[in-house]
Amino acid sequence: MKVNFFDKGVRNKFWIYFSAISGILSFILLFNIVPEENKECLKYFGYLSFFILIIIYLIIWYRANKLTNINIDIDGSNVNIKCGDLFSEDGLKTIAFNEYFDTIVDDKIISNKSLNGIFINKYFSGKIKELDDFIVEKSDELDVINNQVNRRLGGKTVQFKLSTIFVYDEFILTAFSKFDEHNKATLTMSEYIEFLINFWDRVNRVYAQKTVSVPVFGSGITRIKEHKNISDEDLLKIMLWTFKLSEMKFKHPAKLTIVIHKDKISQINLFNIKSIELGI
Repeated sequence: MKVNFFDKGVRNKFWIYFSAISGILSFILLFNIVPEENKECLKYFGYLSFFILIIIYLIIWYRANKLTNINIDIDGSNVNIKCGDLFSEDGLKTIAFNEYFDTIVDDKIISNKSLNGIFINKYFSGKIKELDDFIVEKSDELDVINNQVNRRLGGKTVQFKLSTIFVYDEFILTAFSKFDEHNKATLTMSEYIEFLINFWDRVNRVYAQKTVSVPVFGSGITRIKEHKNISDEDLLKIMLWTFKLSEMKFKHPAKLTIVIHKDKISQINLFNIKSIELGI
């Protein structure tokens, strides 16, 4: 179970119900509103209340473990965190590329199973050149770090700054990960945080009051250097923290949606995220 049986958040929520039921009992006893001949029933009412409280606690705990969709407020912006399919979301959907915006899906440069690979295969099968030409045409020289990188294992040679974005139809394409000499996606924690802060700032300029959907950045094949055991829940919390620090603000009905893959939802305690909403 993601949520411990004696989780503090579960206990805090249970305490609300406990206070209400104990308050009713206290009121009845304090003001002696039960006729003398019926006072024997109070004992059974107490037993029933105790049983109901146990059931309530179990329900809260069970629902906390099954939670797959929450809404939290971050400085006036509605943030929806849910398990689902990014491609089925409304508004702008974010696809993370590497720093070269590679488009070769061959399980060497880009994995067929990655969100990046699924996006390319789904929308650009047989017309990769269209996407490549778009990226070249829309490139800003201020975002380019190096025009001619020598990559011995293949791939594009133009290296972009992390957080560079291109808006293609209903998709935001962003440079998220660095590639090492073995074409493995890597980032340091400082680079990850810097990417997020700059990403929110760039999205703020282009989202045009639309809802923006993003995955949990770093959940997958990207390796966070020196943090090999970092969990998806930790990555999600970092995303929320940097969003709060940014200038990004969504006005109703626009919102930020963070979509968690169905294979990852069992690893993320959404009840805990909701419980610490005010502390983000």
